[in-house]
Amino acid sequence: MSPDQTQQSFYGEFKVDALLVSWLPNVRYLSGFTGSNGMVLLTPDSMTLFTDPRYAIQAAQESRGKVVVAKGPLVKTAGQAIKRKKLKRIGFEKSHLCFDTWEALKEMLQLGAGLKPVGALIEKWRMVKSPQEIGRIRHAVNTNSRAFTAAIKTVKPGMTEAELAAELEYQMRRGGAEKPSFDTIVASGARTALPHAQPGPQRFREHEVVLIDMGATRDGYASDMTRMAFLGKPDPNTRKIYEAVLEAQLAAIDAVREGTTGGKVDRAARQSLKSKGLDKQFVHSTGHGLGLEIHEPPRLGKKDKTRLEAGMVITIEPGVYIEGSGGVRIEDTVLVTKNGCEVLTPTSKELMVL
Repeated sequence: MSPDQTQQSFYGEFKVDALLVSWLPNVRYLSGFTGSNGMVLLTPDSMTLFTDPRYAIQAAQESRGKVVVAKGPLVKTAGQAIKRKKLKRIGFEKSHLCFDTWEALKEMLQLGAGLKPVGALIEKWRMVKSPQEIGRIRHAVNTNSRAFTAAIKTVKPGMTEAELAAELEYQMRRGGAEKPSFDTIVASGARTALPHAQPGPQRFREHEVVLIDMGATRDGYASDMTRMAFLGKPDPNTRKIYEAVLEAQLAAIDAVREGTTGGKVDRAARQSLKSKGLDKQFVHSTGHGLGLEIHEPPRLGKKDKTRLEAGMVITIEPGVYIEGSGGVRIEDTVLVTKNGCEVLTPTSKELMVL
């Protein structure tokens, strides 16, 4: 949804005169501003970006609306603008505006205007990506996969998890990424049973599985991928679990289409794993949206009723985790289309033996 459409939708739905936006990904979505300190005041016929003097030149170059450079706290300058415009009902992001800022704003406005908490409204607008946003995500996905291809060639017994994580992130940046989309996950052996393991000093050993969960950010947009590698010949049980997770991942991808719910996609993965007796070892949701943030709506969980729409970009990432033994997760970044979906991740899901 475009910023112009968001304005019309917001004012009809929530009956407020303006929306004060403080969450930086939402500030960027609305205004185009990429700095680290900004606030947007959105009204039916205007958009004002507030920032500090460090970003005066940058904001003028990037912002689609009026730019006001504040000489003090942004909330004070925003409050003055609200009073000057004689706005009476101000919506704010209840999940993002800190209490101190809310308190300062309330005291400044006093009886002149009322503050109304609003849920994840802009995040809902952000769910369906524009062609430009999809292009940026494709770029991030391809950068990520190229980094993986380069880094995986360095893996050998004796290398540590932390060393591989550093190599992956080096290759991302070398390939043009601004930063990793999240803290890179590298786990080996029994530690692969930890879905969000932090890379440590553990050294890779022969005949051991390695889990790599990584994402690169380009032009502000994230990517996400998980792949497994095996040092030496994988044992039959590891191979069996890998094949079961791959089958579940493909079943979930096959379920993705416009009009279905996140819950139904999740169910496809769980039913596949249940047929192998592994559903109890799948301990997280099947996926999530991504874009300006690595985790965005929609969520592909058991009870999620959000209907998928063409233009949404999601992850599909079922996994099986067995304490004391290890885990397997396979993840792709996927674009929802009118007729189904497109897997954006180009990296092979064949059993990778190093």
